[in-house]
Amino acid sequence: MTELLNTREYKKEQLKRLLLKIHGGESVETLKEEFRQVLSGISPLEIPLIEQELVKEGISAKDIAKMCDLHVELFREAVKGTDELEEKNLPDGHPLKTLYQENKEIMKDAEMLNLYARTLATTKDGRMREEILGVLEEIVNDLRKVGFTHYNREEMLTFPYIERRGLTAIATVLWTKHDEIRFMIRYLAGLLRKRDEMPWEEFAERFKNKASEASFALSDMVFRENNIYYPTLRALLSEGEWMAIRMQEEEIGFYKVDPPAWDPDDGVRPLHPWEINPELSVEELLNLPKEVQEALKGQPLEFDRAQLKRDGDIDLGTGYVSVEELKAIFEALPVDVTFIDRDDRVRFFSPGERIFDRTLSVLGRPVQLCHPPKSVHIVNKILKAFKEGRKEEATFWLRLGEKYVYIRYLPLFDENGEYIGTLEMTMDIEPYKRIEGEKRLLDWRD
Repeated sequence: MTELLNTREYKKEQLKRLLLKIHGGESVETLKEEFRQVLSGISPLEIPLIEQELVKEGISAKDIAKMCDLHVELFREAVKGTDELEEKNLPDGHPLKTLYQENKEIMKDAEMLNLYARTLATTKDGRMREEILGVLEEIVNDLRKVGFTHYNREEMLTFPYIERRGLTAIATVLWTKHDEIRFMIRYLAGLLRKRDEMPWEEFAERFKNKASEASFALSDMVFRENNIYYPTLRALLSEGEWMAIRMQEEEIGFYKVDPPAWDPDDGVRPLHPWEINPELSVEELLNLPKEVQEALKGQPLEFDRAQLKRDGDIDLGTGYVSVEELKAIFEALPVDVTFIDRDDRVRFFSPGERIFDRTLSVLGRPVQLCHPPKSVHIVNKILKAFKEGRKEEATFWLRLGEKYVYIRYLPLFDENGEYIGTLEMTMDIEPYKRIEGEKRLLDWRD
């Protein structure tokens, strides 16, 4: 019996039996213990091979996909050695719990990518190939979103907090790995698009190998995050810091999860990176994962103590600048900006780019008197529509010698929704119309 239990054929038949139950309508949850017993006797390396054989024998890959939650669970138990969930005691909607939940989805999709790619490489039937390719395109398109959501939130919202505390190396390593994974997934998407440009066998083999690399990289990142990075965040970040992160998450988006709203206890206010005390206490250092403690040994931490707001700075809501800096910013912008207040009088124009003449004598002047009499009625119609909330913009474009002038009017409102004026933006878009291809940051040469 022991020999039988150790054969792949027996394991495969046990999985097939359970998968047929799923296909018949039974839920994974009710079969969970049976799955656990069968899967516990299978090494993680065997699972894709057995699944591949099952697909060949007609078991639906979608039914197999329903096992992926258990794969993730087994993976976690293997690397942690316990049943304890990393997100234990974290409330729903907490940013860290959301990251853990997304990693479950990433693990599932990484496994499915590997499974379908291996199955594709051994499939001879043309119709089946096309079906598998369609599923692979869907998986790869999904995985591309990992970089735009999960990784982007970590880089933009959590990295600043650990960088402030001097842990810049952790952020640098993770970001480098994120970009490697982004490239791998982008490469797979390109390979799928170009599959007809090479012999089938070459494409299938290349895709299988690259998909395997990407799947491993994604799983490895889940391991790094769940076991090193997230415990680091949990040891260091306060409720106020998590609250500030939660307030900004919606701007970036999530990977296959929809977290509810979350607010910590009353009295907690959001804390942004520049507001925190960057120094680490002995207790905080001792609470860090042992891998992080080892990496920090003998390396003095350089805390970022820079103060964001200086005396005399203007609070713009999304940052602080001096009047001198603000003038320089407007002067450098490749756009001519004019602000008209709620009484239709010109209050400000930017000092840099000039499309139409502007002189200081225009300040305080009714905007209607700044236009030729024949067009004043149109100006009034635009302003009336803005004030009544009927229009959100008015755009125009015209040729002016060698320039191709683009003009955009936007109504402005205060936090209560009351109209406070109109912004006019004018720019020469001719140079931008000639741009082709790409020129990336890494292409820059001094």
